[in-house]
Amino acid sequence: MILTTTQSVDGFVITDYIGIEFGEAITGVNFLKDLGASFRDIFGGRSKGYEEELIEARSEALLELERRAARLGANAVVGIKIDYETLGEANGMLMVTASGTAVKINRK
Repeated sequence: MILTTTQSVDGFVITDYIGIEFGEAITGVNFLKDLGASFRDIFGGRSKGYEEELIEARSEALLELERRAARLGANAVVGIKIDYETLGEANGMLMVTASGTAVKINRK
């Protein structure tokens, strides 16, 4: 399956617009990652724990988007947009949402 942020796929023509589809991933950030991030906040530097959590959540959201589009008969998703949000009482949860248009494409 082709996943792209563009509205078209080079070398292909969209033959059917199936509809807008979404993939979501919500993950909690654990105490140790919070502790490490608080030290980075004071001393500077990158938070490897948060970066890894973000990468994993984004991958899961895109995989879920792909699965849902495939169930509808799509072989591509175009116009993908990814959004990030924090949730929870202390903003301890990270939500990543991937959305795009599920389509059928064929070679030109």
